[in-house]
Amino acid sequence: MSVAAPTQTRCQQCPLKRLEIFRAVSPEELAFIEYFKSGEFVTEVGTTILLEGTNSPHLYTVLSGWGFRYKSLADGRRQILNFVLPGDFMGLQGSMFNEMQHSVESLTPMVLCVFPRDKLWSLYAKHPSLAFDLTWLASRSERLLDENLLSVGRRSAIERVAFVLLDLFLRARQLALTQNNRLKIPFTQQHLADSLGLSLVHTNKTLNALTSRRLIRWKPGAIEILDEAKLAELANHETSVSTLRPLI
Repeated sequence: MSVAAPTQTRCQQCPLKRLEIFRAVSPEELAFIEYFKSGEFVTEVGTTILLEGTNSPHLYTVLSGWGFRYKSLADGRRQILNFVLPGDFMGLQGSMFNEMQHSVESLTPMVLCVFPRDKLWSLYAKHPSLAFDLTWLASRSERLLDENLLSVGRRSAIERVAFVLLDLFLRARQLALTQNNRLKIPFTQQHLADSLGLSLVHTNKTLNALTSRRLIRWKPGAIEILDEAKLAELANHETSVSTLRPLI
């Protein structure tokens, strides 16, 4: 279920823009983003924001909350493609292919900035720098999918779990969502299993293995990274220097 937000955040006061990970925009770009944005929606836990096979008239930027992208088979089995965090842009695929090729569901209550899809072409026509930002965001989504495919196809079970936990922790840290080495997580072991192509039992055993090696501490609703360097080595995770991200 989605409901109208009781209050709306002006783009000039966007709390995400205060984070160092996001690049600054010019006054002209900011004014256009303010014009582009039509409002905000608040979603409850378990809301389907975008549905595979449908054509949504809206695009979204996550202002707060967690979600996940996924595809489903006819018998109900699903593959989680990646997790959605604040600052992520959703729905562009529907603009290019006339319908969504995956679904998006909220893991927590979310606040979404809403953009009418029919205004997208004025962005390309009048603000090429913002059009480049959309290309950057699409390329970043592709990179996340590349890593997930590599995990499912070639990483061992313990490498898969180590990678996804470390990657989510690092993404969350850039967004100031971590406290020291701890991160509150809204996803379950079943979500991990669905993202990595593992059974729930195998996922549980793998988390226990990481815990016994003193690399992580897992609790329902929270994870603690005990040895980031060794976890990165096990996961074959290349921790690169962070580049500034666009925010629309």
